[in-house]
Amino acid sequence: MSQTPSQTLSFVKYQGLGNDFILVDNRHAPSPIVTPEQATLMCDRHFGIGADGVIFALPGQNGTDYTMRIYNSDGSEPEMCGNGIRCMARFLADLEGKNAKSSYTVQTLAGLITPKIENNGQITVDMGKPRLSPAEIPTTLTGGGNTVIARSLEVAGKTWAVTCVSMGNPHCITFVDDVSAINLEKVGPLFETHVAFPSKINTEFIEVVNPGYLKMRVWERGAGITLACGTGACAALVAAVLNGKCDRTATIELPGGPLKIEWAADDRIFMTGPAMLVFAGAMTI
Repeated sequence: MSQTPSQTLSFVKYQGLGNDFILVDNRHAPSPIVTPEQATLMCDRHFGIGADGVIFALPGQNGTDYTMRIYNSDGSEPEMCGNGIRCMARFLADLEGKNAKSSYTVQTLAGLITPKIENNGQITVDMGKPRLSPAEIPTTLTGGGNTVIARSLEVAGKTWAVTCVSMGNPHCITFVDDVSAINLEKVGPLFETHVAFPSKINTEFIEVVNPGYLKMRVWERGAGITLACGTGACAALVAAVLNGKCDRTATIELPGGPLKIEWAADDRIFMTGPAMLVFAGAMTI
């Protein structure tokens, strides 16, 4: 059997609140130039570069500036990633140099996303409107209507009250008294693979400190425990508002740092947070 020849891949690594990504300049090809298996190797923190995922900046579609694709550290492909889109915006600005724009239109599997680079270096992303119906999430749970709010779910021998939100990717949010007491390594995989979630699920555990300040820990589908999840923070704010626990603008404190999330009057979600260059290099794959 012939052996696939190796190639040297240039990359840049960025992080957003400790959620770290390998960024690949894929503008010359319409599909990712790295396979899911190669992405898994690249994300390995002992045998590769180390990251939560690999993001590809591809040519735009239907008049957009760029297209974003992403492989998780396990090789699966999510619809979108909130911290990842901020890292991609910073990557694009660095690629374009003096021709960089202050905002970009980016096509994703979750739809059109528009990140804007603020004067203070923070990046604000219009994340679109949350989706609440069970079919859109998707989940087999129902909540007495076309939403899943404070619905009982049995996981790890315990009954959890969960609220489900899609931000283009699926989220299950539950409120707890103390996020630090949650055994994420144990319960995270059980939520992710629960039969109620046919496409698996991201799970956010939320402690409400006050109506404008929430603490969050997350188990990400395909990545496990991460220091931050942008779409998860957006979904958490929506869930907190729907459960009467939070204002429509709040700071979400993640292990990697804070995100400002706003659920605007027009139903759109805006996420503001940092993205920073870590290092650049090349890897033989």
